[in-house]
Amino acid sequence: MKIVWAFACVLFLTPGNASNAANSDIGTIRGRVFDRTSEIELPFASIVLMKADSVVATAQTDTAGLFDFRKLTPGRYDLKASYLGYNPALLKELLVTSGHDLIVSVPLTENSSLLAEVVVKPYVNKSQPLNSMALTGGRMLAVEEASRYAGGLDDPARLASSFAGVATNVGDNGIVVRGNAPKFLQWKVEDVEVPNPNHFAEIAGFGAGGLAAISSNVLGNSDFFTGAFPAEYGNALSGVFDIKLRNGNNTKHEHAFALGTMGIDVASQGPLKKGTGSSYIFNYRYSTLALMSGFLPEGAENMRYQDLSFKFNIPTQKHGTFSVWGVGLIDSNGEDPKTNPQEWEYLNDREGWKNKLYMGAAGLAHKINLNGRSFLKTTLAATINGIDGKGDVAMEDGSVHPENSISKLNANIILNSYVNTKFSARHTNRSGLTMTALLYDMDIRNAETPGATLAPVADNSGASALIEAHTNSAFALGNRWKLNAGLHVQYLTLNNHYSIEPRVSAAYDIDSKSTLTTAFGMHSRMEMLNYYFTQGADGQLYNKNLDFTRALHFSLGWQRTFGENFRFLVEPYVQYLYSVPVSKTGTFSFLNLKDEWYVMDELTNLGKGFNYGLDVTFEKYMTAGFYFMFTGSLYNARYKAADGVWRNTRFNRNFLLNALAGKEWMVGKTKRNMWSLNLKLTYMGGDRFSPVDYENSILNQEVVFDETKAYSSRLSPILVGSFTVSYRINRKKLSHELAFKMLNCTGYAEYFNHAFNYQTQKVDIIRDGIAMPNIYYKIEF
Repeated sequence: MKIVWAFACVLFLTPGNASNAANSDIGTIRGRVFDRTSEIELPFASIVLMKADSVVATAQTDTAGLFDFRKLTPGRYDLKASYLGYNPALLKELLVTSGHDLIVSVPLTENSSLLAEVVVKPYVNKSQPLNSMALTGGRMLAVEEASRYAGGLDDPARLASSFAGVATNVGDNGIVVRGNAPKFLQWKVEDVEVPNPNHFAEIAGFGAGGLAAISSNVLGNSDFFTGAFPAEYGNALSGVFDIKLRNGNNTKHEHAFALGTMGIDVASQGPLKKGTGSSYIFNYRYSTLALMSGFLPEGAENMRYQDLSFKFNIPTQKHGTFSVWGVGLIDSNGEDPKTNPQEWEYLNDREGWKNKLYMGAAGLAHKINLNGRSFLKTTLAATINGIDGKGDVAMEDGSVHPENSISKLNANIILNSYVNTKFSARHTNRSGLTMTALLYDMDIRNAETPGATLAPVADNSGASALIEAHTNSAFALGNRWKLNAGLHVQYLTLNNHYSIEPRVSAAYDIDSKSTLTTAFGMHSRMEMLNYYFTQGADGQLYNKNLDFTRALHFSLGWQRTFGENFRFLVEPYVQYLYSVPVSKTGTFSFLNLKDEWYVMDELTNLGKGFNYGLDVTFEKYMTAGFYFMFTGSLYNARYKAADGVWRNTRFNRNFLLNALAGKEWMVGKTKRNMWSLNLKLTYMGGDRFSPVDYENSILNQEVVFDETKAYSSRLSPILVGSFTVSYRINRKKLSHELAFKMLNCTGYAEYFNHAFNYQTQKVDIIRDGIAMPNIYYKIEF
């Protein structure tokens, strides 16, 4: 902490050449304009750069579709691009600084109608997904938002919780989409499905973690889908986080260093060889949470993590573009058990654990234009994720015995290839194939009672495969109607189950400001491999034949823009889930899975779920340094297990409200330094749990829940506030930033579980007011 404040003192006390007007114009915007569906560059497109509704500069793209604006004053800009026969595009909230060039991509959509029929509808970069095959159900996540929005902590997963229909907790970043468990979300990086890319993944909860391993320093603009997604997305049930890594600066070397209470970041980018267009970018992060031990639960100071992300981009003149990318992390945590029974208050006091986790994904991608209308992209990738963990329990005599152990390794080899063809301005098709070799080695054991011998839960090794194919066509039916239709097929060789999934969506432009949308899709997802290998006392694998969990998604939407700076969106939706794994008796369902590694039940795919709701977004893009976004969701998430009773799911909060706002002030004699204040307030329904059977809990000296009334109890609603305050100094070829980011400044005490208190002989609700502060200094040069 002292180091951070030392940096602050140096920063503020250094005599500023910031007032030197000769050096005030020190920022650069560079970019490329291209056809949104064929991705072919558009030469001689017109570019207008604006600031506060005033034209700052104009330009025209060269023969490669490239443009640049140099010697810009730091601050916010809007960029408009237009091209004959195409709808114009508007990029909002572009932040120019002195430390790094801003590199943007500008996709334009060809107008398919005759001039007399044209309804001019500009493409606003934040109003729709990057994926040209998506008409609804998604939103672009801008990289700059990940570091600006309060509560984001530079974590794209936490940033997603600002969107309508999306909830996360304070202690973990598990993404609950429209009442679905976080485990049903698919993570993709550079077109490849990857294991959960979060630190301490699967310990905080399946599909969750503490912090995303992909830093905003390498994150590119990405897509986040909440339902009825296009046919190219398979093996996903609730949503898809389609992450892109950005290319590095291919004209000059740039670097960044950050030091804060959550650790250090080192980043660099630049050309591999000047004049070739090739580039590299990487970010390394190392952290220990010891500096925040006073804000986190007991034992959190022993958590350590590090991650690395990189991408090399190598274009050639005749053989297309090659890229090599990778993401990896290593985590560890642990706590020793208390061996003195006098110190035991709860079971976890006598328990100890040690965990090592690792995850990695790397790929080689090749993209080549086949002609003026088609391109082929092929990626060969490998992923790995594993956990080596053990739990111990102390006995009354002071001895320590094993309580559970997890040794799990999953390695996938993926070949993904698709061809995108623009047949005309009215029809584009994307078809492809994905083959994933699933390699596994697992040994999961658990003791039924403290001190008992560890018994195998899943103990197996081998290989299987998931084979997927898709085709999707986008049709422009005149200038007002758009229709996307596709089919996804997947087959799991482990048990020969398959799924055939039609997808269709449509959009109608009422006028240049209003659009109606609708979408329908069938979706499915396989389970974590260890559940297929759950074994009984006789060693029989009675869950190996589990089918995919399946869902039908249906949504409507109405979007209205007010000028260029306001957007209002309403999306009602229905999801019907079926073929859900449930126990043969009782109320257990995979729709409620959170962190249950030791499932010993024999399962059947007879479970069902039903989610429906309404998502609303009202957003003002940044103008005059001010923005806001209000999102609200009313929803219901229900499930039915083997007993045939419909109940609330564990993740059914019923309502969710977000309010975000921010203001930026340009200060200094030349108005190139910037103060920024960002706020977020979240109000949502409380956590659900099953009622406690107090009599049996005392009898068994452990918490016993009344599962006949599963998830019928709940806590009071949640109010979580977060803020970010930052100050940026822009100097020639150099920028400094000092920031204070606080998650849960309202001190909400998050629910963890119920625990039996040995000393009072009562059942207590375990809650903790986790607050996550990050004070950091960052320099870019």
